[in-house]
Amino acid sequence: MPDSRYAGEVTDPQQSADWLAVVRRYPELAAVLGECSKRLGVGHHGDAARWLGALATLPELEPRDYALGDTVRVGVRDDLRDGQSVQLADALRALHPWRKGPFELFGTHIASEWRSDWKWARIRAALGEFDGFRVLDIGAGNGYFGWRMLEAGAAFVLGIDPAIVFNMQHRAVSKYLSSIAARNILLPLRFEEFPVGPRFDAVFSMGVIYHRRDPCAHLARIHAQLEPGGRAIIETLVVGPAHAPGLQPDGRYAQMRNVSIVPTIELLQVWLIEAGFDAPEVIHIARTTTDEQRSTDWMRFESLADALDPDDPERTVEGHPAPVRAVLIASRRPA
Repeated sequence: MPDSRYAGEVTDPQQSADWLAVVRRYPELAAVLGECSKRLGVGHHGDAARWLGALATLPELEPRDYALGDTVRVGVRDDLRDGQSVQLADALRALHPWRKGPFELFGTHIASEWRSDWKWARIRAALGEFDGFRVLDIGAGNGYFGWRMLEAGAAFVLGIDPAIVFNMQHRAVSKYLSSIAARNILLPLRFEEFPVGPRFDAVFSMGVIYHRRDPCAHLARIHAQLEPGGRAIIETLVVGPAHAPGLQPDGRYAQMRNVSIVPTIELLQVWLIEAGFDAPEVIHIARTTTDEQRSTDWMRFESLADALDPDDPERTVEGHPAPVRAVLIASRRPA
């Protein structure tokens, strides 16, 4: 029976069991799970009751199979009985906005804002050996990348993201992937709240560092969470040499309020080396397109197209360079 300290008022039995499995693996996390449970309760967020209501209306279904490919797919439409397709789609749409994906649950295709499969394809090609890895995914969103990491051979993925709706989306998908859900856990935490003790073979920080007021402290914390020889995968906005050492927006950048600094590649490499990493490798750099990041029926808010100058798509609406993203891999020196 799961320990009631971690069950809280909203944690279902499966989630309680999964969280206890995390504590057995990383005892340091016991101190934060009570707070995590509260954050997934009715009183923490104004929309929590609606999201929890949506989870409660998800039909009880047994998928005949699943596939953790470009589209994370669970079951097929033939697994449904009359009326369950509409019931499922309505519950999933109530968890709007879906930013990472795509997913397909029992024939309902969720076209997320980001074509996260494209990003993963770039990263996976450079990762090499991944079998048996324990992974920390900072800013994990709804856990899409965690499922892809399991496909790549990871033994265990722990994602952290403070956005409650993304945690609710993860719970919806995990409900139907219960046989492997304990291997891809998502907690509603900021990295700054995460215990320092647990060590991982790989730490991912994608789309996070430019939001940090102290990016060097962020990278130092990542270094501390890695086993010797472990790898950090950093994906971030970058700017070119004309804006060296980095762009510090006075106000918004591409409609985002909380962008502290968009570094050059060279500055990011210096930060990584100063944090204790060996020579960082740039594995991809490209301008973000409106094919990769866009509004959809499942993410109806403004997206990249609305953040670009309509007369000059190489500039943001604020006059900054249009978003370019880079991915770097760096290793903690072996012991």
